[in-house]
Amino acid sequence: MSLAYRALALQTTCHAVNGCADAGQAQALMARNIERVGRQIRASKAFIGADLKLVVLPEYFASSYPLGDTIEGWAAKGSFAMDGAEYEQLGRIAQDNGVYLVSNAYERDPHFPGLYFQSQVVLDDAGNQILRYRRLISLYAPSPHDVWDKYLDIYGIDGVFPVARTPLGNLACIASEEILYPEIARAHGLRGAEVLLHCTSEVGSPELTPKDIAKRARAIENIAYVVSANTAGISGVDMPLGSADGMSKIVDDQGRVLACAGTGESMAASAELDIAGLRRRRQRPGMGNFLSRLPNAAVAAGVAPAALAPNQLLQGGTHTIPQRADFAARQQASIAALKSLGVLHD
Repeated sequence: MSLAYRALALQTTCHAVNGCADAGQAQALMARNIERVGRQIRASKAFIGADLKLVVLPEYFASSYPLGDTIEGWAAKGSFAMDGAEYEQLGRIAQDNGVYLVSNAYERDPHFPGLYFQSQVVLDDAGNQILRYRRLISLYAPSPHDVWDKYLDIYGIDGVFPVARTPLGNLACIASEEILYPEIARAHGLRGAEVLLHCTSEVGSPELTPKDIAKRARAIENIAYVVSANTAGISGVDMPLGSADGMSKIVDDQGRVLACAGTGESMAASAELDIAGLRRRRQRPGMGNFLSRLPNAAVAAGVAPAALAPNQLLQGGTHTIPQRADFAARQQASIAALKSLGVLHD
């Protein structure tokens, strides 16, 4: 396979399962949502061309996000099983269309019953799961950091910041608002990531938003492509449909937007990724070779003081199930800790 190919940030509407009466109804709706996306991928590839090899889907495209559900309730109703029917369905879509497919979903893990994590999974063009990244930074949902010691015992640090080495280049994932945190992208970049796959559901605007600026910055800092797929609105909830709609894009390693969608469902955010050219640029000496010039040990020592403690849900090797209010209390405690460290001031 050539080291140049086309990628698509598919902008599609999320049809929410929040109003479903039970898990069975929700699973049926998620299956229909996935089937619909499969038809859109097939039609998009027919139009874009046979060199379309990578498709990134928006954040929680099959379910929407939990609105008022408990942690256990959403784990049962709005989450995929790691080896469940949803991934089998997505794998068939990837295989049938000859594409690598990037999914974002809430996901149950048998090692942590009752919890869910927001997971990005990359399926290769044979339908196999080749990468699983769990979102680390989330205000109102569990993350691996909350069960850190146990999570590392099971998956290791390479399971926290996974990079898949593929014929399409070295792929890594960033979830939603994590694009605003340079440390997440840097961790992947220093592990060799060349293409940052960003699934998001965010405000689309003709003006630059914080996330939009961050996509350019993360691409430049890590000398990497960013493929960012946004929702085309969330249907089936009271939030106005266009609140999270538009501006899916592909950004190159110099911060240039190669393609950008408007609002509504769209395959417009499609562009060629020249991995061979990227690799040449990554080995070119000079001021712009940021990865080679980073004094990582010094920076790591400088950011060592931490206010957000790990293992918030882990007690004696057993995890607890949080209430939504616990996350707000945790943030207040973190703000207080930052004040005690002298980071924040009255």
